[in-house]
Parts: sequence; C-alpha cells; structure tokens
Amino acid sequence: MLQSEVQNRLLRFLSEDAFQSIAAHLEHVEMPKGFRVVEPDQVIEHYYFMETGIGSIVAISLEGQKVEVGLVGRDGVLPTAAIMECDSTPHTIIVQVGGHGYRIEASVFGQLISDTSELRRLLVRFVQTLAVQTAYTALSNAVHHVEERLARWILMSIDRAEDGDVALTHEFISIMLAVRRPSVTTALHVLEGNRLIYSDRGLITIRDRAGLESFAADAYGVPEREYGRLIGPMK
Repeated sequence: MLQSEVQNRLLRFLSEDAFQSIAAHLEHVEMPKGFRVVEPDQVIEHYYFMETGIGSIVAISLEGQKVEVGLVGRDGVLPTAAIMECDSTPHTIIVQVGGHGYRIEASVFGQLISDTSELRRLLVRFVQTLAVQTAYTALSNAVHHVEERLARWILMSIDRAEDGDVALTHEFISIMLAVRRPSVTTALHVLEGNRLIYSDRGLITIRDRAGLESFAADAYGVPEREYGRLIGPMK
C-alpha cells in the first residue's frame, strides 16, 4: 500500500514511519450503503478508515427517535471509542453513502494507539474536531431553520464526497435533520428555487457552492476550520 495513493486524510497525514506501522494491519473492505459499522452497546471488533463514502453516527432514544450527531468520511475513523480507551458506544454508525475503505482489528488498533505517540496525537485531534462538529450540530438544530440546516448538511456531505454530488433519500435526510419527510421536500425545493442545488431521484448536486455557503451562513464553517487547524485540509 502506497501512502501517496491513500485517500483517507488521517492516514495521509501520518509520517511515513507511523503510516507503515498501521498499514500492515489494514484490510481493504467494501462499505455499501446501509452497512452497519457499529451496533449500540456491542463490543467493537473493527475500526474503519473510509476512503470513499460517508458514515453517519446516529443517536437513538429509548423510544426509538433518531438523529444524526456526527458525519465522517475520508476525514476520519469510525468509531472513535478506542481512542478514548472504550470498547463500545451507545450510538449506531451506519454507512449512508456507499464506498470503500480499510478496517483494522480493535485489539491491534488499541495497541498501536498505545505504542505510537504520533498516531495517538492525530487521533485525539480528530476526536476534538468531531466533538466540535457534534456541538455545532446541536447548536444548528436549536437555532437554525431547516433550510439552513439542510444547506449545512449538504455542504458537509459534499466535503467528504469524491465529486460534486451525493446520493441521499428523503427518508435518510429526515433522520439526519430530525424532521419529517415533508419538511425535507420543502427545504429541498427552497434550495432548488434559489438555484443552489439540483435534486433528482435521491441525487443532490451543488450548483452554486459559494451561494450555498452564504445561505447556510453561520450554520457551516467552524468545525471545518477546526479540522483544518488541527489536522489539515479535508480535500
């Protein structure tokens, strides 16, 4: 495996020595849409460095209500429990946009984190960026209109996509935004009416990136700047 050909940003930003220490333990895997990365409260067996596609961290209430609390693609690793010396998480992690990546056994990953200070430092920084993302998701859910939240969410998804579009269903968007499907349809129509995106049969394409960022206003940007400050460019 050549580090120069790796698309995952965390693996890409490691020094050559640190990369080689983990590369020998990575197994290439397909991660199709709907792939369950982690089930709630189950012992984690593998960790995943996505190359393409998008994984969604979903919190589920006791009554079955769902909302997305984190979005990770080639910018990070899923889950993050081992970095915090835990072996499970109460969240579900599911692939919402299919792709591929690398997995590593949990026991091996935990030992590498313990033995390799550079890897541990980079992963801890990633946890910080994910915590900031989660905090701003909570803030956005509380203070922004659904159209602005959708604009933010589309921008975050495109940041982690291979090209300028992303395949998503109205049903899944409704889970991500914790709103009903009719609200998703209305919000998509608003963004389309402003000629910011094009949506057809579950495929969303950005038509005006600068305009979409302007529309999202302060709903988007702080977690992205934190990632750039602590780790490096996402693209």
